[in-house]
Amino acid sequence: MEDAITIYVEKENGERLPVEAPTDMGLSVMEILKASEYDIPAICGGMAICATCHVEVLESGELPEPSDDEAFMLESLPHATAASRLSCQLRIAPALDGLVVRLKPEA
Repeated sequence: MEDAITIYVEKENGERLPVEAPTDMGLSVMEILKASEYDIPAICGGMAICATCHVEVLESGELPEPSDDEAFMLESLPHATAASRLSCQLRIAPALDGLVVRLKPEA
């Protein structure tokens, strides 16, 4: 697909599954994961108010800094790490090509 990047979802066993994402539609990583049928609740629909789209970024280029809303939500998660992000707040762009994430459980 022209005007697309590949992001990878790492499973618990370390296997990395590629997901192709168009860069010309203004989509978020969350929207791409949901469209690819990953089990990501995203209850608030991308408003950064539920944290059910929490991912751990394992590899990436330079990511934009989290917004205040995203940072607040991440701070409220007991299982967040320094690499945690809300996938609804990461917009698909050429700079995200090769991004590797792991879905985080809600517990």
